[in-house]
Amino acid sequence: MNKKNVKTVPEPSDTELLQRYRGGDEWAFRELVNRYKNSLYAFLRRFVNQQEVVEDVFQETFLQIYTSQDSFDTDRPLRPWLFTIAANKAKDALRKMQRQSTMSMGTLADAGDVSIDEVVNILSSYDITPDQEASTEETARRVRQVIAEMPENLRGILILAYFEQFSYKHMAQILSIPIGTVKSRLHTAVVHFMKKWKAANQGNEET
Repeated sequence: MNKKNVKTVPEPSDTELLQRYRGGDEWAFRELVNRYKNSLYAFLRRFVNQQEVVEDVFQETFLQIYTSQDSFDTDRPLRPWLFTIAANKAKDALRKMQRQSTMSMGTLADAGDVSIDEVVNILSSYDITPDQEASTEETARRVRQVIAEMPENLRGILILAYFEQFSYKHMAQILSIPIGTVKSRLHTAVVHFMKKWKAANQGNEET
């Protein structure tokens, strides 16, 4: 058979899969799970940083998708809705663990010499591949530690912005806050991260 004559069938969209699931097609739901399970799991792992809680929230998120598909507006993209559910369940889990920080958003208002490009370069070391050098692995480990110690509200928005690359609009929907608040909170999160990062590095240099 001439491969040039073989027509490729485009993958169904998220909306098409959800509509098929509503019609009783269980395969469509499994396909949605497969499509988003890796990115959602990575998001929760960064956000919660407690393996057993990550597993629970991950399962609860897809369970809610499974049971409440009729409430989804097919005119809106599925991914922000999925991450909204996951973020809300993750925040609920953190509150139950009584680990929510009471840090004031106003205590880190001074951006100083913080560079967004610098933050992006540092955070890019978070996801490493096995063939990368040991120094990169050490950077990734320290990034994970700094992020894990951030207050919940700042940690969440930093992950959504830099790792999941959501737009301001979608972050506002996921976090149920105005776009203006998204921008100011992300700015605060960047400042917080950089201050903690620089302090951690100074401590490592002194040891």
